[in-house]
Amino acid sequence: MSSQILYVFLNTWTILIIAILSSNSVSGTTEFIFNTNFNSTSLSFYGNATIQSSILSLTNDTTTFSLGRALYPKKIPTKLSNSSSSTPLPFSTSFIFSLAPFKNLLPGHGFAFVFLPLPGLAGASSAQHLGVFNFTNNGDPNNHIFGVEFDVFKNQEFQDPDDNHVGVDLNSLTSNASYTAGYWSGEFDEDFNELKLNNGVNYQVWIDFLDSKINVTMALAGVKKPRKPLISEVVDLSGVLLDEMYVGFCGATGALVESHRILAWSFSNSNFSIGDGLVTQNLPSFVASGDSAFGSKGFIVGCSAGGGRGKKGRRWKKLKIGKCIIGLTGLITKRLEKQRKGFAEKNVIGIGGNGKVYKGLLAGVEVAVKRISHESEHGLKEFLAEVSSLGRLKHRNLVGLRGWCKKEKGSLILVYDYMENGSLDKRLFESNMLSWEERIKVLKDVASGILYLHEGWESKVLHRDIKASNVLLDKDMNARLGDFGLARMHQHGEMTATTQVVGTAGYIAPEVVRTGRASPQVDVFWDTSTGGGVWPETY
Repeated sequence: MSSQILYVFLNTWTILIIAILSSNSVSGTTEFIFNTNFNSTSLSFYGNATIQSSILSLTNDTTTFSLGRALYPKKIPTKLSNSSSSTPLPFSTSFIFSLAPFKNLLPGHGFAFVFLPLPGLAGASSAQHLGVFNFTNNGDPNNHIFGVEFDVFKNQEFQDPDDNHVGVDLNSLTSNASYTAGYWSGEFDEDFNELKLNNGVNYQVWIDFLDSKINVTMALAGVKKPRKPLISEVVDLSGVLLDEMYVGFCGATGALVESHRILAWSFSNSNFSIGDGLVTQNLPSFVASGDSAFGSKGFIVGCSAGGGRGKKGRRWKKLKIGKCIIGLTGLITKRLEKQRKGFAEKNVIGIGGNGKVYKGLLAGVEVAVKRISHESEHGLKEFLAEVSSLGRLKHRNLVGLRGWCKKEKGSLILVYDYMENGSLDKRLFESNMLSWEERIKVLKDVASGILYLHEGWESKVLHRDIKASNVLLDKDMNARLGDFGLARMHQHGEMTATTQVVGTAGYIAPEVVRTGRASPQVDVFWDTSTGGGVWPETY
């Protein structure tokens, strides 16, 4: 079978699988994602809410007592259809936000992610009511409003814990559960790290509701979702949510003024990994000079779009390749060496052609660390290929590159999301064999990742080394493509140039050997004589 025919076959096969799975999904499923591309048709705006450079702004940051709402333009189902049950549908939403004060004014008040029965501003007030309730309706069970608030003012009347908190609200701003904004870290999730909400830093939030439990988690944008939620609370939404609701955001200022920006947003009733699709790199920064992302506790190493400053003014290292700028603090190497005892052999979880991969721990979050010797020309090329390609890609079926670090005399360091279930080849040929259902899901995930590389990004990316050992499985057994050391980017419609034949024997399409020119079809090639390739090995 030729590579071209196979490519068409696999694309068709993937579409059929998706259609079959979709037919078995929850009726009335809603799913959408916005990545810094909000426009006048994607949302409905009320009050002072506007779009500025494709970013949602809920309030006017120079005006006191500003109020704004932005809602998904259509009602979405929130309970099972064709059923007498009042059980609410599960949902998973994630968004990236930034709150920033205006010049030297005291900041306030906050914003909330909400489910509302009606559009518009009816029943909403500014200041401490966050654009959600007012003096008379706060606490009324007939509100039918559910929200998660991000509040920077301590109101005694609402029993707020402090002036930097997150709360789960049912028909009232007196939260059912609230906690100081931050995240849990440490080997046993025992360390709490406070995050300052209103300093302009971009934060990502995950809100998951399933089986009457609401989990709220937050972290710096670009940092992997912490294992332990900030808030985990059993809530009864059956009497709060109606059959259909509006979903979106409310924000307000009072005599205290700040901006309330939403940079990206995803929502789904069935896909609890949809937040992985949010782009967290190269986002605009609203941080005032000298400000810090952290409260009195904790320090975290994270990625930056173009470099920045950490505590005590330490300058972040950065690398620019073409239009790509990715940064990671220069302290990362020392921290990894200290925490993992100098890259000890006991922490090795993989070995590649140009270096080893170690399990590491940064700010309590597990990561995979690839250490490449830059004395090798091929190692340097692999490092540059990874940073320039994977560093700009974001998809739920690609391994996330968190950042990089280069020591002047030493190794090149690449830091990735840690994949708890290891590589696919070990699950195919060693212990803990995959079930048929898991194998089909793996193939679907790999196909989804390849489709994004070939068609879903601004440039066409050829992986050129897709094999079972380069497919990794996360904690939920989602398959993700990794190892982009041989990847190349091309403009859509551009003929690829001839190059040296690279790849793994048994996985290289014959036309590449003949012509030296790779095409998208090579990423779905398998050798029918040897069975080499992800598809036959898995299925």
